[in-house]
Amino acid sequence: MDAFERFWQWANKPLESQLTIPAELHRAVMEFAPEDRRDRAAVNQAAARVLDSKR
Repeated sequence: MDAFERFWQWANKPLESQLTIPAELHRAVMEFAPEDRRDRAAVNQAAARVLDSKR
């Protein structure tokens, strides 16, 4: 599962779900305009930058 799928699985989860994502992934995606959050390549690229910087 890539970062795009991971974010959207979390975003569309039921309210009672305990599913979480890393804060860095959330922050990277939320920096995009709402319509740009649907761009898989851009989301994955942004997520790779922030998640790789943690290593």
